Amino acid sequence: MDETFLKRLRSSFDLNEYEAKIWMALLSKGIATAGELADISSVPRSRSYDVLESLEKRGFILMKLGKPIKYLAVEPHEVISRLKKSLLDSADVKVKAISELKNTEFYDELDFLFKNGIKHVDPSTVSGSIKGRRNLYDHMETVLKDAKKSVVISTTEKGLIRKVDSLKYLFRNLSNDGVKIKIAAPFGEDSKSIVKELRGIATVKNIKGIDSRFVLVDGKSLMFMLTDDETVTDKNDIGVWINSPFFAGTLNSLFEQAWKN
Repeated sequence: MDETFLKRLRSSFDLNEYEAKIWMALLSKGIATAGELADISSVPRSRSYDVLESLEKRGFILMKLGKPIKYLAVEPHEVISRLKKSLLDSADVKVKAISELKNTEFYDELDFLFKNGIKHVDPSTVSGSIKGRRNLYDHMETVLKDAKKSVVISTTEKGLIRKVDSLKYLFRNLSNDGVKIKIAAPFGEDSKSIVKELRGIATVKNIKGIDSRFVLVDGKSLMFMLTDDETVTDKNDIGVWINSPFFAGTLNSLFEQAWKN
């Protein structure tokens, strides 16, 4: 059994080592007894029955009636379909449970602990580092939701496309609430349609020669990226979030100068 293929099998279908080996053996055999599968896969016979039962419950295999008991492999496309449905059902249940937490005493206690703790924190010392583009955009959305007056964004052309794709509806809601949004970015053929989507929502200027990536909210809350957008991968993108009116105000002044010029 090819180890690379087994690792891919395990990660793709969330299987343990024995499950992957038994399923792979049955796929190659089509139909087999537990003993035969144990021999082919080198899984101990004492464990093969538990593994087969687990695979059967998850929809990977079928048990054929008769003696001796044999097992049939389910077609891979059907396994994928069943797994997808199972994951969606599980996600719906978890989302519902998380959503309902806000109406519980447990959530009230969490909120009390946070608010009580934050009273002892100097706002100017609040900062944190964030790694991974998905985490960056999740935190960016959180920071933007607190905007009351202004949002200033400096980004690359690729960054502009990503932000409109992820945050367009949030931008629209902020604009409807009276928040002024300014976005500076170089844009060309790839982003012309993106700029059109922002009409009436944000003021966008084609400013070239600025490679900085940052988001500034109300002149006090700032997120800026430390890596080069052209070379960094999504998972290695790194940003810093700080709540410092002094530093953010200075950066805002520099931005306004570049904006006017």
